[in-house]
Amino acid sequence: MSIMANRKILLIVIAAAVALAFLAAWPRLGTADLGEVDFTTLTRRDTPNDALACSPQLCAATADVAAPLFSLPQEEVLRAMQEAVAGEPRLEQVAADAASGTLRYVQRSRLMGFPDTINVKVMPAPEGGSVVLLYSRSKLGRSDMGVNRARVERWIGLIEAAAK
Repeated sequence: MSIMANRKILLIVIAAAVALAFLAAWPRLGTADLGEVDFTTLTRRDTPNDALACSPQLCAATADVAAPLFSLPQEEVLRAMQEAVAGEPRLEQVAADAASGTLRYVQRSRLMGFPDTINVKVMPAPEGGSVVLLYSRSKLGRSDMGVNRARVERWIGLIEAAAK
């Protein structure tokens, strides 16, 4: 092999290593949290990388999943929600306000560490008891391959089991 061919191979290896390091680091640069949402005025994204659990009388946006109802008071459901999702992998609680019944989390993907923000609001239900509103959305990318909807459905199952 010539010296020129060895240099080309070395440059390709170096470029690939730099590209992989960048891909691994860039989701962790900057803030991962997308912040609060107001469920009453929420506008869904144009891209298929979010999921919403809500009911028509509480949200202007069209929901993917019906918001779960509980006969328990707001404080108990909020506490059960926190306990229910505590075992989720790569999950960080970034905000909690018991007075407003809101929680906010960032959960990262396993391989690349891409962040998704999950907003939770537990509020009194119009028919009595409490209702849980969930909005999960990706910070990066155009499509999430159903990850956010699967998370919303999984979290509803977890909270239903924990609130019994």
